Parts: sequence; structure tokens; C-alpha cells
Amino acid sequence: MKGYALLLLLLASFSGFAQNTINNYKYVLVPEKFNFSREENQYGLNTLAKSLLEEKGFTVYFDNSEVPKELAGNRCNALNTEVVQKKGLFVTNLTVILKDCQGNIIFKSKEGKSREKEFATSYNLALRDAFTSLNDVPYAYNGTINEKPQQVTPAAATTGVVIATGTVVPAPSPVATPVVAEVKEAAGTLYAQATANGYQLIDTAPKIVLTLLKTSAPDYFIADNATSHGIVLKKGGEWHFEYYKDGKLISEKLLIKF
Repeated sequence: MKGYALLLLLLASFSGFAQNTINNYKYVLVPEKFNFSREENQYGLNTLAKSLLEEKGFTVYFDNSEVPKELAGNRCNALNTEVVQKKGLFVTNLTVILKDCQGNIIFKSKEGKSREKEFATSYNLALRDAFTSLNDVPYAYNGTINEKPQQVTPAAATTGVVIATGTVVPAPSPVATPVVAEVKEAAGTLYAQATANGYQLIDTAPKIVLTLLKTSAPDYFIADNATSHGIVLKKGGEWHFEYYKDGKLISEKLLIKF
């Protein structure tokens, strides 16, 4: 009996943690195009996701639209929406994920399903089915302001060392040790199509394999393939897609034609 009571207490604590977590956010950003889509707002999914989130009580914006100053100055005050598709035979499977600005999953829905033959209907029904998971989580914004991640500077790198003569000798800067990555060879040639903020890489199917977002550094992109999030960069004249999987760094070579 005591064990049963303890289990109920743990479950209640976990539930409260999950609810409090989404309650920390007033805003949610929705992309104009999900990674599995071929065009912006395909089948009306992006506007549907925005509408369903607004029904929940969030203040929702498309990620490339004008936003309030408190959000423009700190995107960590918003959750980011992803919809992931799992391919299945004669069935549409969609999962809704809400992540914070550091990529941590705050909410993940069940797998919404539809067996309708007409694509637009099937995708809409599957997305609505996935969003029913959000109905089980009460939401009310609690006024939390989420701080930007801070870069910590080691004290030894700034203070230096005072030797006996009174001379201050700068302490040596710590040297970062490169992580050894598991290298995978390129699966085939990918063709780059320009987008508003970068590129989408498609194969010969054609199917979108990777979405690239430009950064302030040349030959360096934020990358996403719906299952893995990482970077695409040029090393030794070759393109690589680097990401972590099960705590291990993976570096996939890419053959890209721009």
C-alpha cells in the first residue's frame, strides 16, 4: 500500500513539473514550412498548428514574422514548434514537439494518425489528433522571463597570476580538445535550393533531406533533417553534417551542388 501511495506521489510530481514547464512560456513560434513539407503552409498545416496553439492560450507567431520587443530581444521567451512525420503505409503519422531555445523538448504529443486517402484531409486529421495530447496538460502563463544562455569565462583566463616580483603574468588560455567524430560517407549527391534564410537540400527523388539556415559565419549552417539537429560546415574542402546521436558525435559527409 505504501508503495502504491509513493508511486501516485511520484506521478503527481512529474505531472506538476510538466505543467509548470509549459506554463513558463507565453509565446510559441511556428515555422512557415515544416521539414517534411515541400512548400510553405502545405495543406494548411502551419496555419492549423498556429490556430490550435492559440486555442490552448498561447500567443503564437510565425517564426519569420514581426514579433513584440520582449520576444525579439530574447527568443528564449518562446517555444519553437516542430511537427515530425513518421512514414507509414496507407497511414499519416504526425507528432507535435515544443522545444525551448536550447533545443530541449518541453512537450511531445502522441503520434497523431489518419488513414484518409486524400493527402490534405489526412494530414489535417493527423495533426489535429496529435494536438489532442495538449488538451491533457492545463496551461496558464505564470509570468516567467526566460534568460538567454550565458557564456561563462573561466576566471583563470582573465585574472592572470601574480609572481613574486609583482609582475602579473597572464594565465594561459584553456585549450579545447576536439571531439573525435564517427565519420559516415556521403549517400549521394544533394542539390541546394535557395530559401529565404538558407537552403534546402534535395535528393533525386526529389525529397528534402536537409534544411540549412544561414549563420554569420561563411560555410557554416544550422541544419535539421527532422530527426537530427546539428550543423553543416566545410572542412578540408568537404561538406559535413555534424550532430549528436545517443551522446556520440556523428559527422556525415555531404556532396552538395549549389
